[in-house]
Amino acid sequence: MTTPATPMDTVTLERRIAARPETVFGFFTDRDEWLSWMGADGTFSFEPGGPYRTRVTGENVASGRFLTLDPPARLVFTWGWEGGTPMATGSTRVEITLEPTPTGTLLHLIHSGLPTSEACEAHAELWQHYIDRLAERAEGGTPTPDPWARPTATRLPPCP
Repeated sequence: MTTPATPMDTVTLERRIAARPETVFGFFTDRDEWLSWMGADGTFSFEPGGPYRTRVTGENVASGRFLTLDPPARLVFTWGWEGGTPMATGSTRVEITLEPTPTGTLLHLIHSGLPTSEACEAHAELWQHYIDRLAERAEGGTPTPDPWARPTATRLPPCP
């Protein structure tokens, strides 16, 4: 369930996933696994301070830096859109925690620092869409091609 939380600059989401936290965490720290649920292309440096860039939808490129990688429990990274106003590259923060449960994992996502209520609504929809795809992958399924992603002819250059 996705709900904008207080304060209004934050989106929160919880999702139960029938896979161990170690499995789910791997989908956040391996390029091919990440791109299997979100994005058409990307470059990632999975270490604290490491940059990433990923073409999420069509020509929309999200980028930022990884702040914390604490396997298999917690991942924190900045998020923003290249060329995006008012949400510039790395201007917001995403925190993912993975809590073990008897049937798998409870994923908590908090995306904070969003500049407007419209940005909160858009990112609530974005994260729900992609976390559903992540859950399907982590549970052993293969999501259908992402209807939000449009193929592009160019690959992203490496992270700066």
